[in-house]
Amino acid sequence: MSTVVYVSNADSGDITVLAMAADGGLAPRQTVEVGGTLMPLAVSPCRRFLHAARRSAPLAVASFAIDPASGTLRPLGEAALPASMAYLATDRSGRWLFAASYQGDLLTLSPIGADGRVGAVQQTVATGPHAHAILAAPSNRHVFATSLGGGVVLQFRFDAERGRLEPNDPPALAARAGAGPRHFRFHPHGRFVYLLNELDATLDVLAFDAEAGTLAPRQTVPTLPPGFAGEPWAADLQLTPDGRFLYSCERRSSTLAAFRIDAESGGLSGLGHTPTETQPRGFAIDPSGRFLLAVGQRSDHLSRYAIDPASGALALVQRVAVGRNPNWVEIVELDDQPPA
Repeated sequence: MSTVVYVSNADSGDITVLAMAADGGLAPRQTVEVGGTLMPLAVSPCRRFLHAARRSAPLAVASFAIDPASGTLRPLGEAALPASMAYLATDRSGRWLFAASYQGDLLTLSPIGADGRVGAVQQTVATGPHAHAILAAPSNRHVFATSLGGGVVLQFRFDAERGRLEPNDPPALAARAGAGPRHFRFHPHGRFVYLLNELDATLDVLAFDAEAGTLAPRQTVPTLPPGFAGEPWAADLQLTPDGRFLYSCERRSSTLAAFRIDAESGGLSGLGHTPTETQPRGFAIDPSGRFLLAVGQRSDHLSRYAIDPASGALALVQRVAVGRNPNWVEIVELDDQPPA
């Protein structure tokens, strides 16, 4: 197995491809010119395709084949989108692409062919103001999406055969007033969902009923560093693959916050904060759980941190230049063998 890193760069309109060595070291491998304001990325579950949303005209999703040996990208084509998309994700089968539009207040659902090409939008769902993220539950029978301005997490039933979203009962979980639900992640064990709120920079622990496809609040914790003064601007969160640690980033303080996860309750305990790249909008944790990679929108660099397996503490071990205004990171462990 080998590992490759993809970084989308909004202002240079390209994707930086980095090879990750066995010891975590990063080295440039490819720069893919796409054009326009590139932001969210999504990797297919089979790890053979990468999708990138362009948030400037012409609004579209660009799809790429991932070389199984080198991780380099080969363009497959583009499909038009009806709005600027802040988030992309595939369903658990890799047959459908979800997108959430902050400016357009909507969600879309598009088919993905066996060749990795995205088709025309098949369903559009209106949301409250500022849809921000969308993800399928592990079973693929339910889908959740955030409306930051509407202050809710939308709950859907998902028909993966037809490619159709329908409101669940209840159709939404209301967030606290002024919280601004943004990004969320499922715990690897499937019993909890962690929701990062942009406007007050808090994290919510939500119990997940996998059968009903509904969420219920359990805990709220702050993510801001001590002494912070100003308007919070939280951005992203990630969990280690073993489900023991959670990290979030905040753009105005340019910090990463770390938390320990209780295996039974899913509850969070704060572990401290680490300064990082200026205005960190996105970051990712590698499949081994040994490294965290964060990019700074205003620094045009990526920092690689070693994750202490006992304490969850972060230690800066490498810093590399990427494109202009980097904002999204995906890390893929390659199969090294093409499909039969």
